[in-house]
Amino acid sequence: MQAPRTLLMPILATMLGLGLFSIMDGVMKAASIMVGAYAAMFWRGLAGSVIMAPLWLRSRQGWPARATMKVHILRGVVAACMATLFFYGLVHTPLAEGIALSFIAPLIALYLAAVMLGEKIEAAAIAGSVLALIGVAVIGLGKFEGQIDANAVKGLIAILVSAVLYAWNLVLQRQQAQLAGPEEVAFFQTLVSFLFLGIGAWWWAPWPSAAAWGLIVISAAMSTVSLMLLSWAYARAEAQVLVPLEYTAFLWAAVVGWIAFAEPVTLQTVCGVVLIVAGCLYATWRKTDAPRPELPN
Repeated sequence: MQAPRTLLMPILATMLGLGLFSIMDGVMKAASIMVGAYAAMFWRGLAGSVIMAPLWLRSRQGWPARATMKVHILRGVVAACMATLFFYGLVHTPLAEGIALSFIAPLIALYLAAVMLGEKIEAAAIAGSVLALIGVAVIGLGKFEGQIDANAVKGLIAILVSAVLYAWNLVLQRQQAQLAGPEEVAFFQTLVSFLFLGIGAWWWAPWPSAAAWGLIVISAAMSTVSLMLLSWAYARAEAQVLVPLEYTAFLWAAVVGWIAFAEPVTLQTVCGVVLIVAGCLYATWRKTDAPRPELPN
């Protein structure tokens, strides 16, 4: 049976998932300051696995096929490295600034999607992404003036490397969403991340304090809900439609950074955000797409 596909619900689900992820970034920044980024990510993987295991078992999806499991393992490892580097960078970088730096990822992901998934990159997607990148540059002009200390440089490098891995993660997210349901995706990503980071846990993941555990569990719950929302959305819309929406995370990061860490939002930052949002709207504006088989809810 064929049915016209609407992009409204996948776009809304993506924006909600990104909003939760941005709030989670603030929670994880606080946890990483307390126990270190590696430890925060390792213990979050455990908490997320415990949260998602009953939901995955309840879905009765069964054990994944070998090909699907390979994608789960690959994305789990990539996500673990990506997130650990990102949260390490956030310890030494304002939250909104870190998110802005990570915005090179969607640009890379658009081209990776073309190479790995065979998607056609439309002119609107490219033009909108370039406009958003100009917005990031406007913000960056006011962020790196003056002397930068060694920790700030390390944080910057960590976030940029994380952004490259995040681009790969975005494409893997699309592949994974086409092979498995949201509960399965969220469970295996948290489990694989936990097991992979367990390699160095003896040295870099001390047992967290009660306060740190609270932050880690909250972030794990937010992360799993976000993963399911994004998995649901990416199963119903192409990567080039949803990837530019990553830029809206800056809005959330600016608010969270201001409230939780007293990080100011300057006029220059606001101007950059306007360009970023304009680029997102231009890149994702569609009337309808060609029909395709209707997916189950």
